[in-house]
Amino acid sequence: MTELLTGVFAAFGLSASAGLNAYIPLLVIGVIAHYTDWITLAPPWDTLANPWVLIVLGILVIIEMLADKIPAVNHINDAIQTLIRPVAGAIAFAASAHVITDIHPVIALLAGLLIAGSVHVAKSVVVRPAVTATTGGAGNVPVSIAEDVLSTVVSILSIVIPVVIGILLLLLILWLARIIWRRSNA
Repeated sequence: MTELLTGVFAAFGLSASAGLNAYIPLLVIGVIAHYTDWITLAPPWDTLANPWVLIVLGILVIIEMLADKIPAVNHINDAIQTLIRPVAGAIAFAASAHVITDIHPVIALLAGLLIAGSVHVAKSVVVRPAVTATTGGAGNVPVSIAEDVLSTVVSILSIVIPVVIGILLLLLILWLARIIWRRSNA
């Protein structure tokens, strides 16, 4: 049961970070699976640990990071990533931390798709337009850098210490419940 929970926490963290940057969690999963025994990926997800796939993912991480820092290009990138990030989240969820053996693959893929898609929509429809409007676009690069750092840290923590992700998830749910409760009583 503990392994299932840590696997689910890892999967949630990795798919959520895919909503910020599609390729960082996939690269983290692949690198950790290739160079350590912390993750054993079941087929077909073990392809993520292939050196050629790691090189391609590294190049895609660089392209996405650069595209997200260039004004106007970042909005085009977010539009393109609307399809890619949820798919990356689905792959990350299904591939990570033994989840594929404990949860039906279709459920894992759908959960990852929904989680990454939700984070992406929040980022591209709510956060980024607000940052652009309030800072005249000057805040987009620092926010983009923060998103990349957050995606990397959450991806690594999701694999190394998945319980932290579980605690953060619980705190987020409690925080959102508190906001909803306050607004309903106001």
